[in-house]
Amino acid sequence: MAKDIIIPSVAESITEVMIAEWLIEDGEYVEMDTPICTIETDKASMDIAAEVSGVLHISAAEDEVIQVGGVIGSLDESATQPAAAATSKSSAASEDSAKTMAAPTAGNSNYAAGHPSPAASVILDSKGVPTSDVQGSGKDGRITKADAQAATAASTPAAIAPAKSIKASDTVDPSATQTRQKMSMLRRNLAKRLVSVKNETAMLTTFNEVDMSAIMDIRKKYKDAFKAKHEVGLGFMSFFTKAASLGLQEFPMVNAMVDGNEIVINHHNNIGIAVSTPKGLVVPVLRQVENMGFADIEGTIMDFALKARANKISIDDMQDGTFTITNGGVFGSMLSTPIINPPQSAILGMHNIVQRPVAVNGEVVIRPIMYLALSYDHRIIDGKESVSFLKMMKDILEDPYRYFLGL
Repeated sequence: MAKDIIIPSVAESITEVMIAEWLIEDGEYVEMDTPICTIETDKASMDIAAEVSGVLHISAAEDEVIQVGGVIGSLDESATQPAAAATSKSSAASEDSAKTMAAPTAGNSNYAAGHPSPAASVILDSKGVPTSDVQGSGKDGRITKADAQAATAASTPAAIAPAKSIKASDTVDPSATQTRQKMSMLRRNLAKRLVSVKNETAMLTTFNEVDMSAIMDIRKKYKDAFKAKHEVGLGFMSFFTKAASLGLQEFPMVNAMVDGNEIVINHHNNIGIAVSTPKGLVVPVLRQVENMGFADIEGTIMDFALKARANKISIDDMQDGTFTITNGGVFGSMLSTPIINPPQSAILGMHNIVQRPVAVNGEVVIRPIMYLALSYDHRIIDGKESVSFLKMMKDILEDPYRYFLGL
């Protein structure tokens, strides 16, 4: 008896997917719930797992585009598991069982022992570290985020390394002058969106500069205590995200969007953080930033970054954004004009921090300066609002104690 492998509905707006990679060879035996292939939509990648155990028969090739509901293969349930695989599985199960029994527990063994928390699971996946190699320090032996962060594996650098660039020397034929590579659905959709933004919005960009001295002093003074308490580093993104949230509350049109002949004003600050992945740019969203603390922001951003590098960002992670922040400074960008992420109406661009001479109280001093860029849709955001928003962010970032005092 054969069980068809059907492309599931992943989101209301998605009608087709592309087979990015088969994780199991054709004719290989598969256990139920084992990931068998990775599919790619125009927004994210996801794995399809086997619904039953059986031998895999593939009918759709990699890079083939399939409609939602289409059949890409089947699992022969009547096939029996090869004896060698069964023996290997039994041995592995015995070993895992022994390790789980050895884990510290409060009383009898239970589900928590040797199992990671959701955040820990993402970190371990990105590092390529099996849970059986990690001893949990949490309640009843549960693997915590701190346990996962402390875990190491030889495969860690490769797991988080960016995609290898294509060079002429990488081609099979040394005389070849070009290499062709099929665009992923994610990058194809990104290309369409970028072109549509230029054609369908009245995009304009305003700039300002920020003296980062105060923030750098705060990080230097409190970063160790912050990490010790919250188990996450104190980075620049939490300062910029909170400053943007305050600005959006003061200037709600920057947080609004156009829908036909209407302006939709959002009541929450759902800020997307642009993350670069080997397959393209994705923008996971921090929801209701106005209610988040610095530790919440830093922890969520770190989890998103780990998921993105492991190609585990989901469509739900990228929904409902009302404003976006992109940081080209991590790649060395001095200045840029970021493109709006539709249907949003504004995007903030951060850049690298450079020691520059500036005039302070009539004297020339050297300060760490970052240029900020705000691209906005001039159809609903006036110049006064955009400039005032960016000026407010500058004031908060240069004197962050004003934020704590509510000034």
